Amino acid sequence: MNIWIYVVAAIIFIFFAGVRIVRPTERGLVERLGKYHRFANPGFHWIIPVIEKMYQVNVTECMVNVESQEIITNDNLNASVDAQIYFKVKPDEDNVKSSIYNVNNYKWQIVNLARTTLRNIIGTLTLKSANSERGKINSELHKILLLETHNWGIEIVRTELKEIDPPKDVQETMNKVVKAENEKIAAIDYATAAETVADGTKRAKIKEAEGYKQSKILHAEGEAEAIKLVNEAADKYFVGNAQLMKKLDTLEASLANNSKIVIPTGSELVNIIGEMAGVVPLNMKNKEKI
Repeated sequence: MNIWIYVVAAIIFIFFAGVRIVRPTERGLVERLGKYHRFANPGFHWIIPVIEKMYQVNVTECMVNVESQEIITNDNLNASVDAQIYFKVKPDEDNVKSSIYNVNNYKWQIVNLARTTLRNIIGTLTLKSANSERGKINSELHKILLLETHNWGIEIVRTELKEIDPPKDVQETMNKVVKAENEKIAAIDYATAAETVADGTKRAKIKEAEGYKQSKILHAEGEAEAIKLVNEAADKYFVGNAQLMKKLDTLEASLANNSKIVIPTGSELVNIIGEMAGVVPLNMKNKEKI
């Protein structure tokens, strides 16, 4: 009886000792006596204790930090470079097997490969171009990592260059240069704005002077036209009558004292009186008839 109790207890122990639960974020590889035996998808699995062993592999996206390192740029400056690599193990059986059997500790390998690749890329660039071409560096790093890890069963999702820090004295010099450039640009913008304002004021003054000139011309032309019309009216209506009135004034002055004056026929005075009365002298009428 006691023996059966031990047997049952041993069976229960062995059963629970062999229970394995594979989560949805993992895949499992089962080895039997040191050789690959089967692939384990998410769910419940049981392995033979001691004889079989399961390796569980995370297939979600992971990140490794490429620790900061000093890299000598093409212009002989030391730059402190740091980056992050995002990757994941492909979830199918062949790639999960490759991540275990084709590479030893792929996370550590990715970090060292990224460090070496960054030294090769940034070493060909100046510090200024390295800072301005971060996208190009990320793209080149991603391309090389994809090529070098294609048989590791992993996918390099993306690479992120975190920082490229120059030495402190170089950084201070660069900051001064940037500040001077910004001040120069601001001064040019201010001068351009002032020039624009002055040009606008100049054009406004010119327009104002042209308007004043045009108004003077129009005013002078109006006065000249008015004088012309007055002169034409005077020539047409005033000159003849004025001469006639002058003659009458002379006659009136002569007759003012009831003086008797003998005027020969055909004289200017007779003609004047005839013109005022609408009478033409007889000798003139006779001449016209002839």
